[in-house]
Amino acid sequence: MKPIFFFRTALTVGMLAGGASLLTACKDYLDVDPVALNTTEYTFSTVAGATAAVIGAYDPLSGDNGYGTRVSMYYPYDTDELIGSSGASDGGRRSIARYNALATNSEINNPWNQLYQGVERANICIQQIPQMALYTSGTAADTAALHRLHGEVLTLRAQYLFELVRNWGDVPAQFTPSVSGQDFNLPNSDRNETLSKLLADLQQAEKLVPWRSKVAADERITKGAVKALRARIALFRGGYSLKGSTMQRPADYLDFYRIARQECDELMAKPSEHKLNASFEEVFKSINQLRSESANEIMFQVGMATATNTSGSKLGYYNGPRLRNATGIYGSTQGAVTIAPPYFYAFDSTDTRLPVTITTYEIPANSNFQAGVQLSNVTDGKFRRDWHVPPVTGSVNYLDYNWPIIRFADVLLMFAEAENELNGPTQAAQAAFMQVRNRAFGTPALAQSTLTKAGFSLGSKESFFDALVNERYLEFGSEGIRKYDLLRWNLLATKLAEVKSNIEKMARGVAPYQNVPQYMYFRTPSASPVQWTRSFYRPSPANATAPSGTTRVNWRLAIGAAYVANTMPAGATYTLGATTEKSTGAGLAAEYVPGKGKELLPIPQATLSSDPALTQNFGY
Repeated sequence: MKPIFFFRTALTVGMLAGGASLLTACKDYLDVDPVALNTTEYTFSTVAGATAAVIGAYDPLSGDNGYGTRVSMYYPYDTDELIGSSGASDGGRRSIARYNALATNSEINNPWNQLYQGVERANICIQQIPQMALYTSGTAADTAALHRLHGEVLTLRAQYLFELVRNWGDVPAQFTPSVSGQDFNLPNSDRNETLSKLLADLQQAEKLVPWRSKVAADERITKGAVKALRARIALFRGGYSLKGSTMQRPADYLDFYRIARQECDELMAKPSEHKLNASFEEVFKSINQLRSESANEIMFQVGMATATNTSGSKLGYYNGPRLRNATGIYGSTQGAVTIAPPYFYAFDSTDTRLPVTITTYEIPANSNFQAGVQLSNVTDGKFRRDWHVPPVTGSVNYLDYNWPIIRFADVLLMFAEAENELNGPTQAAQAAFMQVRNRAFGTPALAQSTLTKAGFSLGSKESFFDALVNERYLEFGSEGIRKYDLLRWNLLATKLAEVKSNIEKMARGVAPYQNVPQYMYFRTPSASPVQWTRSFYRPSPANATAPSGTTRVNWRLAIGAAYVANTMPAGATYTLGATTEKSTGAGLAAEYVPGKGKELLPIPQATLSSDPALTQNFGY
């Protein structure tokens, strides 16, 4: 159900037309004419005009350079969870995934500009709306509408700047509209000061926007979204971040854990507003089927529309099951995201999140029948074309699935994390944690027994944290969360090294992967889903011949010497048995080296050239 954003482009034509130039301009990254200066007073003279302007401030969230592709599917990878587009560094998206990005990379420059376009549009609205006569002296309905709009744009600005900070660090933070023709001389702003300002803004926004139950169901920001975003930013503000060549944590970090705990606690006390959906699968099927999600677990999402690069979404095309014809995969960017192979085996076989988060099939070009794939080609599955209603065949790439920014499951796990950090693994922390896990396993008994089997305990502060790190790994796969969690915990280097070590263990067939089958067999059914004939958790028989009526795929065998070698920098060699392979640097985080500053992206060169006060991030 998409009742609001289908008409946003038409509303903003003319009113915010100056912002369009920002997508390609190199002169100034904040060079956006403020709502066509000669029409500003007219635009903000009515609630309808202010609403149109705010809808324009939502718009840069979507499209190829927003959460439709780049910000959602290029920037969060590679991690121990998923691998971005395979291949050696190319100066584009693969360089981002391999941690070898360049300041001249257009895949960095264009989203940077679009995020700042969102900041500027929000700044205009934040300045203008409270000055409107109707804001204080209008009818009750007008005043309430304008207060809501004011809270929405405060939240939008916070989201745009938060995205800039977590990807680029100390970015310029401007909180007033630019002046047309202005020569900018904006320095790097301290990220902690920026995040603290955003937390204050969101505290104000909470008082301005209504709860979801008080307004019509749509994709606009409501109080739950504001509070959840404030908790997320607070945890990030209290976490580690890159300063120079080292990851550092602020001395006052517990103050921000207290903010996160309070916001989550208040949200948990409002189950009539937001709660876990009883079905993990239903949460994501609702997105894929373009309809409402009944439990309101999805608290903040980016609405997509129009099937275009400016307002659409390639979710389910760039990621999700691959679409293949007789000669290969359609398009170099189709089905580009694959799992880190150990991620599959991080899930217990009884975890209902596994078949939702990970898909083990591809789809032929002109049907929705499924064919099994080898472990190296397994993809993420929360966004997939075959869940579209009606199913989408052919090479359509804009499926316009919404991007979920925050779910209520995150609120529960943020509460558990903050409570544990402040007070240890209290009953409240354990209850919030287990609420998420219980849904995944169906019963508390199975949720607890599988947790113990996996080697995790909730009994101490340290063991609870380890369990929480793992639970967030399983719960939020392919939702663009893992990389930023690892950064704020200062675990990115540790987990990348760990997953590479596990890939090597898998290639060698040693513990804990000694039972992973070399081969798997599937039947081509008369209807989906694919029918695997053996367990993914038992070794293959000695005879590798496919049983009658089945097709064999190289499951673990696909994770061989070349696969392991490619997780190393280009030119490195790796030997497995009698085979020695030379790396092309095409694999998971191949160019990542701790201490080199690659945890952040480089500030675009075009911006540095136009802003002499701005300095480049360390390592670039």
